[in-house]
Amino acid sequence: MKPTDITKLKHLAQDKISRSANPAVVRNSTVFFKNMQELIKQEDLVKKGTKVSFYEYGRAGSQTTIALENFISELEGAYRTFLTSTGFGSIALAIMSICRPGDEIVVTDAVYAPTRMITSKLLKEFGVKTHFYNPENLKSLKSKINKKTKMLFIENPGSNTFEFQDLSEIIKIAKKNKIITAIDNTWGTPFLIKPLKLGFDMSISSGTKYLSGHSDVMLGTLAVNKKVYEKVKFYNKLLGYRASPDDAYLVLRGLRTLDIRLKRHEENTKRIISFLKQENKIKEILYPYKKGTENYSNWKKYYSGSTGLFSVLIYSKNKNSVFKFINSLKFFGIGQSWGGFESLVLYQSHIIQRVYKKYIKPNHHLVRFHIGLEDPKDLIEDLRKAIKKIR
Repeated sequence: MKPTDITKLKHLAQDKISRSANPAVVRNSTVFFKNMQELIKQEDLVKKGTKVSFYEYGRAGSQTTIALENFISELEGAYRTFLTSTGFGSIALAIMSICRPGDEIVVTDAVYAPTRMITSKLLKEFGVKTHFYNPENLKSLKSKINKKTKMLFIENPGSNTFEFQDLSEIIKIAKKNKIITAIDNTWGTPFLIKPLKLGFDMSISSGTKYLSGHSDVMLGTLAVNKKVYEKVKFYNKLLGYRASPDDAYLVLRGLRTLDIRLKRHEENTKRIISFLKQENKIKEILYPYKKGTENYSNWKKYYSGSTGLFSVLIYSKNKNSVFKFINSLKFFGIGQSWGGFESLVLYQSHIIQRVYKKYIKPNHHLVRFHIGLEDPKDLIEDLRKAIKKIR
């Protein structure tokens, strides 16, 4: 009998050697061997890509990080998984492993701001050209592809504006043109969608967010198929990417309750949105809740659930009143990141500098929410009072 993901979350990290429910936290730099023959043999195993229970040098990781690598690989349906010290580290590892001078890369226009920076700024310095496409128009994607296109980088849904794309159609386009594909799947997590099974070559998650779930970790995961494994392994080892064993342990601990937490995030978010859609000061809610829309259809087609991150558009001629709305919220922290147990709010209009300027309009204010695990009645009452500040 093959276990479901829910059961896997509870059992995958058990330590069979120590017979513990949790793996040990192994911090190492030097790894000791009985003799030179044993060291050389272990180096050869690692070089061949053989799954091992320990590495020959601490830079590659420890038993704790291996436990998380194996856990994510099982959850993603991946050939292998690489860990980095941040979610963005995994994005950089994916892109820099594939793109070389003279190549071109096509990127979702609604992408995470640092991803936009590395593709439009840093890659340019290395002779790689970046094209951004409108995520709501696949014709825009097709028009950006040419014989030099090496990689297609997707973020789904779009960062801050939450456009959901038809992922199978994107994969068809990429395969037809023999392009490597990567997706930032931090919003959905490998529990709600498995991009590699759809045909993506690389699937990225920020362990900082839902995988950890407790706002105390910085970590990234990059799950890959066999096709790109050697390229990523080479670049990963050369640049010394590594996640902390302590952070890996905390992510392993957080993963045990991922299913329960995501369900509560989703339930709370639906209740908050039911309230917000009745408020005339909220012009638009950017979340897959409207049946009959393309966004809803694409979400429903690929995801087994939703999460707690969304944005709203507020129309106001008084920006300071929008700030007063945000500042007066008592149960919503003002801060970066998301995916933890706590609710957050952030004004985002100042960072939306995209080619696709749908949401850059006078007197339109983009505000992002993360709905945490608090009592939704408290959150709704908090919002009800704060919205009165908007003028």
